[in-house]
Amino acid sequence: MSDELVRMEHINKFFGRVQALNDINLTVKRSEIVGLLGDNGAGKSTLIKILSGALQPDSGEIHINGQKATIRNTTDAIRYGIETIYQDSALVTQLSIARNLFLGREPIKGPAFLNRMDQAMMNEVAGTLLKRVGISKDIPPTTPISSLSGGERQAVAIARAMHFDSGLIILDEPTNNLGVEETQGVLRFVRNARDKGHSCIFIAHNIYHVFQVVDRIVVLRRGKKVADDIDPKQSTIEEVEHIITGMTLT
Repeated sequence: MSDELVRMEHINKFFGRVQALNDINLTVKRSEIVGLLGDNGAGKSTLIKILSGALQPDSGEIHINGQKATIRNTTDAIRYGIETIYQDSALVTQLSIARNLFLGREPIKGPAFLNRMDQAMMNEVAGTLLKRVGISKDIPPTTPISSLSGGERQAVAIARAMHFDSGLIILDEPTNNLGVEETQGVLRFVRNARDKGHSCIFIAHNIYHVFQVVDRIVVLRRGKKVADDIDPKQSTIEEVEHIITGMTLT
């Protein structure tokens, strides 16, 4: 079996007359963390929204496990084993932490026709996952999302992706609004995901966080891919920053 999990080929996307993505090719190997970097407007979010089914490309193909994939919406992406955590991940503020973690995929207990949610199981899983993403406070899983801070809400979104067995986890600015402990919890999660055979695409403006976890860095600039194989162990943050901006080192 090939070690290639995802391959995006010749992806183009226009918004009116503006070309947001220009002939982008991107590969992700199994058990690989790819850092996707670029300045604002570089096309990072557009590219991962196409991979996650939130947007459709104007042209190009996506292959998953060597087979051409048809990703028309987020449900298709989940079926292909792609879980996405956006920086503004939608949570239902009126519902509890536990309900948000399982939203649409709630476990059922007893006869299926009764459709009774297993609340005890959801609460137990929620408590464990929150600790894994670095929330040390004893927050009951029954707490409504509306009572949480911005960082705590982001941690819940991270925890939701952790529970489901996804081949590829896309994290779009996952450490935004997080404290130091919560941020370290997210970075630990990314490392653990790789160790367990998952792949990740990690997008962050904080390049220091990227350098701590990724195996390879891809850089987009103004809708084009300008670097694909930067090894963070062989490069400096300053060098990558200059690739992102297009400036030359002096």
